[in-house]
Amino acid sequence: MICISVTPSSRTLAPADMLNASRKCDLIELCLDSFVKTPDVGELIKVVDKPVLVSCRRQKDGGNWWKTEDERLQLLRNTIVAGPAYVELEVDIADKIPRFGNTKRVISYTSLNRPLGKIDDVFEQCYKAKADIVKFTWPTEDLDSAWPLLAAVTQSRELPVVGQGIGKSGLTFSLLGRKYGSPWIYAALERGMEAYESQPTVWQLEEEYCWGDITSKTRFLGVVGFSAAENTTVRVFNAAFQELDKPIRCLPLMPGDMDRLPKMLAGMKINALLVDPLHKGNMAAMSTPGDEISQQSGYMDVVMEGKSGWRGRSTIFDAINKVATNTKGSERWAEGRATMVFGTGPLAMGAIEFMKARNAAVSVSGPSDNAATTVAKKHSVRHVPWSAIHSTATDVVVLAGSDIRCGTDRGMLNPSLLREGMLVIDLTAYPGESAFAVEANVRGSVYLSPSAIFAEQLGQQFRTLANIDLPVSAFQKALGG
Repeated sequence: MICISVTPSSRTLAPADMLNASRKCDLIELCLDSFVKTPDVGELIKVVDKPVLVSCRRQKDGGNWWKTEDERLQLLRNTIVAGPAYVELEVDIADKIPRFGNTKRVISYTSLNRPLGKIDDVFEQCYKAKADIVKFTWPTEDLDSAWPLLAAVTQSRELPVVGQGIGKSGLTFSLLGRKYGSPWIYAALERGMEAYESQPTVWQLEEEYCWGDITSKTRFLGVVGFSAAENTTVRVFNAAFQELDKPIRCLPLMPGDMDRLPKMLAGMKINALLVDPLHKGNMAAMSTPGDEISQQSGYMDVVMEGKSGWRGRSTIFDAINKVATNTKGSERWAEGRATMVFGTGPLAMGAIEFMKARNAAVSVSGPSDNAATTVAKKHSVRHVPWSAIHSTATDVVVLAGSDIRCGTDRGMLNPSLLREGMLVIDLTAYPGESAFAVEANVRGSVYLSPSAIFAEQLGQQFRTLANIDLPVSAFQKALGG
C-alpha cells in the first residue's frame, strides 16, 4: 500500500488535501501537528473513503507541534475516540494513551540524528506497548544508513514493521520496502507537502519508478546518483522494461562505504549498475576496469557482475564520438586538434584518455593548478595554468565536471575562451545544457548537444545490459514525446 502524508495547516483547506490524497493512495496519514487551530478529526475522517492514520509529531521527532505535551496527548486521546483506522504513538508515551475501539496502534521510534543500533530492544519495547504495527524512522542519506532500516522491515517478526527513511536514500528504502513486503510505504502528495525532507512524491513512485509493478519477483537495476541524468535514465529504462515485459525496474542508489557495497548488492540480488557521469564516488574501488579508458582513468558508468567479480566500463565517450562524427562529418574530427580538457576528476581523466586515443594534442587545466598538474603528470599530457588558458590556442574544449562553472568570478571559467569554429563538449550539467551553451552559440562555436550524447549513451548502455536495442518508444513515453 501507499500511505500519503497530508500536512495541512488550515482547517478549511484540509478536506481538499484529504480528497486529493484519497485518489492516489490506499492509506492517508493525517498529520495534526501542522494545523494552526485544532481540527475536527472526526469530520475529516468522514470526508474520504480510505482508511486514515493520524499522527501528531513533536519537533524532536521531525514534526511541527509547538504547544505543550499535555495538549498533544489530550489531542491524541480525543483523536482515537473519533475512530481512525490507525493512530501513531511514540514508544515513550504509548502507555499514556489507552487502546480504544477498533483503532490500531502504530508504535513508533524516531531518530533524526543517526540509524538505530539496538533494533531488537526497541522492537521489544514497542511490543510491550501493545503495538499492532511497529514503525522506525531515521536518516537514510546513503545505502549504509538505509540498510539497517531495510533489515528491520524484512526480518520475520511477531508484528509487522513499517519504516520511513529521511534523506536521499528514503526513496531507495521505499522501493525496497515494496519488494520485501512492508505493510505500506510513505509518500507525499506533491512537492512542498512532504512530512520529511526528501520524502518521495506519489508521482515519483508511480510515474518514474513504476511502484505498482514491483513485486517480490522484481529484479532491480541499480542507478547510482540522483542528478538529472539518472532521473531521466530511470524513466527511459523503466518504460523500456515495461514495453518489453521484463520484471526489472530501476533502483536509485547512493553508495556509502564502497567496501561494503558488493555485499549489499548481493543481498538485494543486483548484478548491474548504471553510474551518473557526474557522480563523485570512486567505482574503481569495487570493480575491475573493463576497457582501456576505465583502466587509465578509473572512470566507469556501467558496472556489471561476472564470474570473476565486478567489472566496469565507460559508454559516454563512445556516445560523444558518434555525435561528434555526425556533427563534423568525419571520424577523424579530433585528430591533430589542440584539445583542452577542463577538470580533474575521473570524468575529466576519462576525457583525456579518450581524446588521446583520437590522436588529439591534449592539455588539461582546472581551477586548482596543483590538482591539474597531478592529473597532467599521471596521463602524460600538458598542463596549462588556470591563468594562461585564454592565451592558449585551442580547437576542442571538453568541459568535464560540474565544478567547471561559467562566469567571471574567481575560480570560474570566463566564456570569452570560446571562439568561432571551436568544438565544445559540455558535460557540466549533463544531460542538460549549461550557461556555456548560450555563450558558445553567441560566439560561433560548435556546441555538441548534451541531450544527443545522452540519448546515444542510453542506447549503448541498454545494449550492454540487455543485449537488445532500446525501444524508441521508451524515449517517447518517458520524456512525454
